[in-house]
Amino acid sequence: MTIFHKDVLALDLEAKAAELSDKLQTAVLQTLKRRGLVVAISGGIDSACVAALGVRALGPKRVFGLLLPERDSSGESTTYGRKLCERLGIEFQLVDVAPLLEATGCYRVRDAAVASVDKGFKPGMPWKIVSTGNRLDSDVVNVFSVVVKRPDGEEVKTRLTPRAYLEIVAATNFKQRSRKMMEYFHADRLIYAASGTPNRLEYDQGFFVKLGDGAADVKPIAALYKTQVYALARHLGVIEEILGREPTTDTFSLAQSQEDFYFSLHYRTLDLVLWAKNHGVSAEECGKVLGFSGTQVQRVYDDIDQKRRTTAYLHAKPILLEDVSEV
Repeated sequence: MTIFHKDVLALDLEAKAAELSDKLQTAVLQTLKRRGLVVAISGGIDSACVAALGVRALGPKRVFGLLLPERDSSGESTTYGRKLCERLGIEFQLVDVAPLLEATGCYRVRDAAVASVDKGFKPGMPWKIVSTGNRLDSDVVNVFSVVVKRPDGEEVKTRLTPRAYLEIVAATNFKQRSRKMMEYFHADRLIYAASGTPNRLEYDQGFFVKLGDGAADVKPIAALYKTQVYALARHLGVIEEILGREPTTDTFSLAQSQEDFYFSLHYRTLDLVLWAKNHGVSAEECGKVLGFSGTQVQRVYDDIDQKRRTTAYLHAKPILLEDVSEV
């Protein structure tokens, strides 16, 4: 019988650090036969943890960091990313990908999509996308809206049409794909492996861009819940500024949490609910431990299943129409 409690995600941090660093070293040097690891460092906890783990596994001389800001990136992200690289003692390079995104039409297409639903929007106004709301309290179909901050400080929320939403997502996915292109450029020239940085919550629930941040040669922390990533990152010596930072998409010009955009619950709650679901804990039992009703938890369980179904495409390998195995 699985016993569920609020501390189920606690780790022996040194044991986990040793285990993952050994596996990462084997994966990079022996399986992939690469000389080191490229990590795109966003200024957030996941990439910071991967970079620190890479240093533990391979040493600082075999880890190369990339800081890849663009027009909408927070200045804090670059500042913290640079400070982390300096703390870890790794070589790094800063590349502004905004000119590339401008050339591909990312900003133009995206702004036109926002303006199609908010007639008062003008390029340069801060904005973001938000989802329906807290999944615990509602089982309505999830819809997305755009929030635009006017020059006088007023924030105007407008529901997105399906076409506008898809155009915005398609355009902004260029950001992750352009960054991954830069990662593989450096991986090729250095004979390094390109690292992925999703945690279990993001990997399980499809919170990544196919052939963008979802592309990698190795994904060191994909089995760790977000709560565990924070704990391991602290153990590995990640800087306090990143340890104290709440998860953010850092995709839109108006500040936005991952909770607002996609997950609908804070990661500390969703981690525990996902663990409970993965280990066969009933919604009622999970609710008792976390202080929710069984109905509320079941809504989250259903949302987890829905996201797994709708994002299965992101995990899918290319389809071969005929067998190409050796005869």
